[in-house]
Amino acid sequence: MSGPEPTVAFCKLLGAIAPLDPNAPPIRFQINLPAQWNGRAVQYGGGGFNGVLITGLAPLRDAPLDLPPPVARGFMTYGTDSGHDNAKQKEIQEFALNDEALENFAHAAYKKVRDVAVEVARLHYGRAPEKLYFYGGSEGGREGLTMAQRYPADFDGIVSVVPVINWVGLQFSGARTGLTQMDGGWLNPAKVKLLHEAVLAACDASDGLKDGIVSRYETCAKVMSPKNLRCPDGKDTGDTCLSDAQINTVETVRTRFEFPFPLANGITSYPGWNYGGEDQVDGMTYWMTGPKPPQHPLPSTVAEQGRIWYYGSGMLRYFIARDPSKDPRDITPAAYKDQVLKISALMDSTNPDLSAFARRGGKLILKENMADLAQSPNAGVDYYKSVVAKMGQPEVDHFMRFYVTPGANHAGGGNGANGAPLARGVDLLATIDQWVLKNEPPSRLVQVAQETKAPFATIAARPMCRYPAWPQYKGSGDPKDADSFTCATE
Repeated sequence: MSGPEPTVAFCKLLGAIAPLDPNAPPIRFQINLPAQWNGRAVQYGGGGFNGVLITGLAPLRDAPLDLPPPVARGFMTYGTDSGHDNAKQKEIQEFALNDEALENFAHAAYKKVRDVAVEVARLHYGRAPEKLYFYGGSEGGREGLTMAQRYPADFDGIVSVVPVINWVGLQFSGARTGLTQMDGGWLNPAKVKLLHEAVLAACDASDGLKDGIVSRYETCAKVMSPKNLRCPDGKDTGDTCLSDAQINTVETVRTRFEFPFPLANGITSYPGWNYGGEDQVDGMTYWMTGPKPPQHPLPSTVAEQGRIWYYGSGMLRYFIARDPSKDPRDITPAAYKDQVLKISALMDSTNPDLSAFARRGGKLILKENMADLAQSPNAGVDYYKSVVAKMGQPEVDHFMRFYVTPGANHAGGGNGANGAPLARGVDLLATIDQWVLKNEPPSRLVQVAQETKAPFATIAARPMCRYPAWPQYKGSGDPKDADSFTCATE
């Protein structure tokens, strides 16, 4: 993400934690120590399959474009590559063949680097951080939830954005999406655009404003059917309709992936995706369908493939079969039950019991972008509901907030008309910081859309609603003004 570079004096420390297994890679890290320290620290999460050093100097996900990065605001910051280097691998999942590297990626690396950072603070400043925060999105969001679940005493506040919570479920579901397209079910970019236009025609106006955003995402499926786009006789006759195989792909994306046995924490399925946001730069073509149909073996230019197939098929080969040459079409949960359960226990951040984290005063902000096509935002809905079922709504409200942004994709952008704000432009670090320091839960949050060039002028604003509420236009007032909207429920 673009944004202001740090302009304050700080000390940058690069280091590595040696592995116990001589065949495992080291855990690389970077720690940034500002000269004017506010006494608090922020650990950055990673992304994808990691393997790239997270410096802790970049602007945070969803932060306003004119907001200085945390180190420039006095926070000690740090990040890690999670214990492997993509540049040294044939494929980005190759590290999973080593047990220690796999465990580091799952959870251990973030704990180890956190402990090193605390000790470095003691040596540099003469004291440990007063408050520690974890801030991550996507894979980094999973890492944040993992810290709350596995190491509840280590962080005072956690921000988890579009987290890959049900990790094993996502990878199997993503592989299924790729396999479904291999036999005539692929949607080219023109058909993706056709689908998106049909979704907007069916669902856009139901929130009171035609703005290119499906705000009532949970009800859209009741009025939107891809069968309305069916080609004559169900055969592919061009870009103005969908064949039966392509309709099946669209419906498969929206259907839960069911496992034949429970995963960690009793999870038995992975939820389908919402309608909305298909025709975005970070939308359906990038993640699910790709510029060319899914292939096995993968082509040398993986950018030709949908990212979800690239990730999912690689995960099946390296994490589950642990055989890079294995055909992912032959890797099923039933055939590899023991390994699926092992990886689920390592990787899935689905434990609903956050009582230890809450008991010691921890605060958690969970955020989903409801047009996210990289991972299903409904996995966040599932998880939130499971925490409420386990702990009760009053207790959950003491330490957790779950926000949603309709129309926003995985990266936080989107195609909203007239500058309709999506995920960017909300300072969640300040929000969690104030909640932790003052024990006052966040009230009304507003997110803004901004010009992408300095001085990053605000284009529009809209309330960021707590689930299950969504932003409804009041029927009058400037659509670019947050006061023209209310957070409504069905």
